Amino acid sequence: MIKDTSGQDKVIQPKVTSKLKMPLVIGTLGLLMSALVWASLGNGNNIRSIDSTDLRLATLTRGTLVRDIATTGKIVAANAPVLYSTEQGVVTMLSQPGDIVEFGQVVAQIESPKLQNTYEQQQSLYTSMESNLERAKLDARREQLRVSQVLDMAKVDLEAADRESRRGNQLIENSLISRIDYEKGKDDLHKAKLLHKHAIAEVDLMRDTLTFELKNRGLEVARQALVVKELARQLAALNIKAPVEGIIGNWLVEQKARIGTSQPILTVVDLSAFEAELAVPESYADDLGIGMDVELSFGNINVMGQLSSISPEVRNREVTARVRFNVDEQLSLRQNQRLSARVLLENRPNVLMIKRGDFLNRGGSSAYLLTDDIVHKTPVTLGARSMSQVEVIEGGKEGDVWVISGTEAFRNDETVQLR
Repeated sequence: MIKDTSGQDKVIQPKVTSKLKMPLVIGTLGLLMSALVWASLGNGNNIRSIDSTDLRLATLTRGTLVRDIATTGKIVAANAPVLYSTEQGVVTMLSQPGDIVEFGQVVAQIESPKLQNTYEQQQSLYTSMESNLERAKLDARREQLRVSQVLDMAKVDLEAADRESRRGNQLIENSLISRIDYEKGKDDLHKAKLLHKHAIAEVDLMRDTLTFELKNRGLEVARQALVVKELARQLAALNIKAPVEGIIGNWLVEQKARIGTSQPILTVVDLSAFEAELAVPESYADDLGIGMDVELSFGNINVMGQLSSISPEVRNREVTARVRFNVDEQLSLRQNQRLSARVLLENRPNVLMIKRGDFLNRGGSSAYLLTDDIVHKTPVTLGARSMSQVEVIEGGKEGDVWVISGTEAFRNDETVQLR
């Protein structure tokens, strides 16, 4: 029978460290679990702490909210006419850009040989027609003299026939002439009366005819005089005159250039009246109206004006508006000078409002209310907005303090501690 190995076994006594190893592991695990549970329970009540110096606070107040639009613009002359050529020709500039000109001063001349030649031809024709009219008047007098002679001769013949008729009456009573001679005398008298009557009618007709012909000739001469007058006006218009007192703006053509009819030549700027030209975003175009007040800022000088015109078209997503204003003596304005402006759309009295801030970048649906160094996220409803203020419709009351800038550090937490 084979014996087992029990005889070879040796009893070993356990060490003290081995006895303590397992309780230590279990205790460590217990501490870790307790720490995790404590941390998980503590996180639910943890509040983020933010330095208040990085924040901007504002208090809700009541007052008049001025709804406005901030924009920029430039100074333009209210009256800056462009001068155009009236005829084809060669232009000669008599004033340089920047020169001061008076009203009616000739600033450019156009040489038009064709127009000058046409004027001289029509002037010669007018002179010839005047001579023909005078000749026609002489012919009319001559014709009137001729018919007057005919009338006078007819009158003499009538008187002679009447005299012969009376003598025939006396002779026939004494039977000194025959009946045939007596009747012949009567016929001669009747014939003389008819000739005299026709002569009178011919004189009247000739007078009317000559008057009509002279009138027509006179109308032709008058019409030709109008042609000459118009050509003279066109010649005078070749001297381009300044329509306002001011300065020469820009040459739009070169010196001695050949130009066509109605081609722009130069501009004259009236320095006595300025307007502001504003570029308003098209999103505000429907809010604009003629007569609205506009505050113009020239550095540290503010001037009030009114909208005078609004462009009906949109260019580069902007609407152009003109503002009239009274020039302050302190201002030294120049063409195209830049400025900033504020269009005052409306005044809303007794409005709960707060200053603008970056909290509007989240859409204006919530705000952070400060109470005893604790900031709470609160839903709000905002209304009209101006350059500096925002109307608060719901979510706040007068005297509340909101965080209006620096809220990005809150990371959208519901509650934040300030220190």
